[in-house]
Amino acid sequence: MKKTSCILLALWGIMAVAEAQTAIDTRKQNIVKGVSVENLKMERNSGYITIDMLLDLSELDVDNNRAVLLTPWLVNGNDSLNLQSVGVYSRRRYYFYVRNGESMLSDQNEKSYKISEKPNTIEYHAIVPYAEWMNGSVLSLHRDDYGCCHTLLAEQNGILGRHTEAFFPELVYVRPQGQIEKRDSLEGSAFIDFPVNQMMIYPAYRHNTVELGKIHSSIDSVRNDQDITITSVSLKGYASPESPYAHNKELAIGRTAALKKYIQQLYQFEDDVITTGYEPEDWAGLRHYVERSNLEHRTEIIALIDGNLEPDTKELKIKRAYPEEYHFLLQNCYPRLRHTAYRIAYTIRSYNDVEEIKRIMRERPQKLSLNEFYLAAREYEPGTDEFTEVFETAVRMFPDDAIANLNAANAAMCRSDLSAAKRYLTKADNSPEAIYTRGALAIRQKDYDSARRYLNEAKSLGLEQASITLEQLEREKR
Repeated sequence: MKKTSCILLALWGIMAVAEAQTAIDTRKQNIVKGVSVENLKMERNSGYITIDMLLDLSELDVDNNRAVLLTPWLVNGNDSLNLQSVGVYSRRRYYFYVRNGESMLSDQNEKSYKISEKPNTIEYHAIVPYAEWMNGSVLSLHRDDYGCCHTLLAEQNGILGRHTEAFFPELVYVRPQGQIEKRDSLEGSAFIDFPVNQMMIYPAYRHNTVELGKIHSSIDSVRNDQDITITSVSLKGYASPESPYAHNKELAIGRTAALKKYIQQLYQFEDDVITTGYEPEDWAGLRHYVERSNLEHRTEIIALIDGNLEPDTKELKIKRAYPEEYHFLLQNCYPRLRHTAYRIAYTIRSYNDVEEIKRIMRERPQKLSLNEFYLAAREYEPGTDEFTEVFETAVRMFPDDAIANLNAANAAMCRSDLSAAKRYLTKADNSPEAIYTRGALAIRQKDYDSARRYLNEAKSLGLEQASITLEQLEREKR
């Protein structure tokens, strides 16, 4: 079977990723006389190819004054490469080489065993630089039987497998621009109760302990974080429309000012941190409630709300035309219209230490910028769970950001999740890198006509990797 993973080629600016090819065969096969092989794995990782297998030597016998040399061998036409050999020697042959100070039959790197000490199995591992000719090469196991004086008595060759690479384009990641300043905010609504016509806050009055607690919790959640600096606290007071507009305006202004004073006394902010605004009557909130209600005259009431009448006239007309529904709204909706909307704006310091970024990503990823996520991703091998998690977390924090979606699409392709890659690319922009990535996805989907169209477009926009991938695609599809 085959699986793919990604290998990082470059780390800054645009990051190109090439995919590794892995072939695995778990079958146990008799390859040459006395030797069987299982768990064969051939894997190319960027500039290297690794070969792992379990050699079973339990049936291997060596005659007196003889030696057997087992050599894995990569060959493709006129090109070939001998890998590390395994030599098994009779007692006499073994000590001949030892006493004469000679290397064994192959070279000094040979794994050599005296027949009486031969293990039943050997975990074989070899890693060699990759060359282009190795694509399509055959891996064989060669057995040579020797007598004295290096005399070759017999030889046998058995095929282990073949290394054939599918064409997967390099993937292009984009490093986001570093933010000069990271800004964010918390928003909410508090329903502070006041005695009739009063503008003083009583924390223990009715539900005020809970409602003031909302504001406390929001401020404390950022104020107690040493990485965060609060830049502003915005308050906007709303009143309900059941009494004269002028009086409601006075209440909205006065009650918002009272809340500002309460917060200022509690937190001792600088004078310009807390700002206030007001909406004398929350007609938008009333409309929202009516629109979602089952009131019999919902349509007519909404028409009055949307009309151009003066607020007091509008409210009176609803009251007289639809008294039952007005009473229902007075009891069930109006209390919720008397509220204060608050917004706490703050800045977050930048992070440069990768280990700290990893910790923040686990604990409070919303504090990170896209560039900081990118710095963390560089620490992991593409295609790993950790690498994928970084970009998937980034796109959750920035769901509409083009670069976040582009990088998440590439990470999805690394793990062969093509449907996720396609979904992320719908939110990527039409940058050369995004167009190229659509071409890379088309290659993975074997839609080569679309791939050529996207790659040519990316090439025309100046993306060098598009030219390289186009040439590779044409060579592969000849």
